[in-house]
Amino acid sequence: MIILLDTSVVVDALNARAGTRRFLQAQLHAGHAFACCAITTAEVYAGMRKHEAKATDEFLDQLAYYESNRAVARRAGQLKAVWARKGQTLALPDVLIAAVALEYGLALATGNRKHFPMPELNLLAVA
Repeated sequence: MIILLDTSVVVDALNARAGTRRFLQAQLHAGHAFACCAITTAEVYAGMRKHEAKATDEFLDQLAYYESNRAVARRAGQLKAVWARKGQTLALPDVLIAAVALEYGLALATGNRKHFPMPELNLLAVA
């Protein structure tokens, strides 16, 4: 299985949060691989401090990378609209990340489960 990492998971891994490290190690031990996408990459670099650049580059370079395309954009827009009609406003970055996972058939690991209420996601909660 390929697991798309949400920004919260990447940041927690870079900050050496024990629960996130254990989660990632367990997934690697089970034979799973990790990935990221443009949204996560942009969010991580937007919050990165200068002295964190080397470690951030090294971590992200180890991940598979999934592109956003028109199908991803369409699905993200549809997800945002569907949940808005249900009365729940979802952030555009979150629906874009969810759409990447859905379009490519990836599991999604997050520390922010409430940001991803879509039942069709294979969502992995990280403590």
